[in-house]
Amino acid sequence: MTDASALPGQPRGVVGSGPATARALNVLAPNPSAMTLDGTNTWILAEPDSDLAVVIDPGPLDEGHLRAVVDTAEKAGRRIALTLLTHGHADHAEGAGRFAELTGTRVRALDPALRLGDEGLAAGDVITTGGLELRVVPTPGHTSDSLSFHLPADRAVLTGDTVLGRGTTMVAHPDGRLGDYLDSLRRLRSLTVDDGVHTVLPGHGPVLEDAQGAVEFYLAHRAHRLAQVETAVENGHRGAADVVAHVYADVDRSLWPAAELSVRAQLEYLGEHGLI
Repeated sequence: MTDASALPGQPRGVVGSGPATARALNVLAPNPSAMTLDGTNTWILAEPDSDLAVVIDPGPLDEGHLRAVVDTAEKAGRRIALTLLTHGHADHAEGAGRFAELTGTRVRALDPALRLGDEGLAAGDVITTGGLELRVVPTPGHTSDSLSFHLPADRAVLTGDTVLGRGTTMVAHPDGRLGDYLDSLRRLRSLTVDDGVHTVLPGHGPVLEDAQGAVEFYLAHRAHRLAQVETAVENGHRGAADVVAHVYADVDRSLWPAAELSVRAQLEYLGEHGLI
């Protein structure tokens, strides 16, 4: 058995519904897959003594899951007062409209097309609900609209798909861009160094106890993959599909379509920087 403490980010045990920090509780959506890992983590956040809660990423349009989120909050004596989205992919956001109907909440997101209500989200925004403080951190790259949420009181950051609890994420080219993604990882690393963040509450997979270790692993992984892609091109592998078959030969073929998006982003990045 592999020691979790030896894995990047020190993942915490089995993924499931339940408390993760003093202010964060997960309700796991029933949508496991190769892309969503164990399923989407829907986060309920609240101050311990508050009767108001914030939900991040209601998840897929699954009535049972959406009602389970509401029931979980109500059983804890809380009313959901606000819904936030890390980004617009369906496994995170498709259920937001129905969730807003069930809870009577606004939905705030970076992308205006995803919002329900007048307020969006922007870099530097500070959200306060029931005494809870969340700081909006722009983390584009996986998608152009990707955001993370810094929860200072728990020294935690909710990363959506920017950092996962297991494995690595894709850069969803052409919307996602590798340069933006690398900048976002560096921004998250700054949170771990300058703001004391030590816990990652991801959109998929287990909670990570070593936020800095996880981000450093992601940066090293990206540098390694980029070097592999550059070498592959130098050796005559030109098309994205050809590069994937060469560089990702040891990866489950079901993940190759996602890998091809990342490779396209890498090829674009290398071209922009005059490296190929």
